[in-house]
Order: sequence, then structure tokens, then C-alpha cells
Amino acid sequence: MEDPIDVVLKFEQLINSRSAEAVCSLVTSDSALIDSMGNRIEGASKLRTAWAAYFRMVPDYTISHSEILANGETVAVFGSAQGSFTKDGNLRKEDFWKTPAAWHAVVKDGGSRDGRSSLTTNQSARSCGSMNSGDGVPGR
Repeated sequence: MEDPIDVVLKFEQLINSRSAEAVCSLVTSDSALIDSMGNRIEGASKLRTAWAAYFRMVPDYTISHSEILANGETVAVFGSAQGSFTKDGNLRKEDFWKTPAAWHAVVKDGGSRDGRSSLTTNQSARSCGSMNSGDGVPGR
């Protein structure tokens, strides 16, 4: 199994690519995202749809970390999220936001045929959250 911190860092990179396909290339069928409002989205198809919608709504969305802590398969990430909300696809300076954010991820060996891991995360603050993760090889 890949190091849980490495899995979470790969997810951060893929989220910052703002490609739902890239982000979901690492998810397994039992992956879940729990947003800051407690909404739970499960499964690769639903996650792909949710990420695509979010990236349309916040097309310049990025996250960053300032600290990452791990205890076994549990990873805590502290940092920030930022982007610009848009209704029409046009980015306007007045719609930009940046907020502190924290994510709680549990990275487990999913036991799937392709060897990917399952990552379930909880996100807090205004950012969009957590994900499930894989073996680090996009497209597998």
C-alpha cells in the first residue's frame, strides 16, 4: 500500500488540475466525499459529477497545505482553499475568496483488482473537501 500522505498529496495535485476525470482516476467504487455541510457523495460516478460541477462553479479552485499529519491510515491536512465563484463562467475579482481549510482523510487498501486504495475524507471550512484515492497511477 502506498504511504497515506503520498496518496493525499497526489489528490491535492489532481484537485489543483481542476479536472474531474483526473481527480476521479484515483477513486474506487467505495470512495466517498463528505463536504463541510455533512453531505456525503459516494461512488466514482457521483464523485465525477460532483467535481465537474464544482470546477464549473469555481473554475480557478485550488487547495494548498501548510501542515500534514498522519497516524496510520488517517491523515489530517491543514491549509487553505481559494477560488472564484461564477454563475456565467466569467471570473471577476470581486468573486474571489480564500479561506483556511482542513481535511481529514482515511486511506485504506481497497482490495480492488487494480490495487487502488480507498480514501474517504471530511473537509471543513469553505473548501470542497475530500476524496478517495488510488495507487497513484492515474487512469488505471
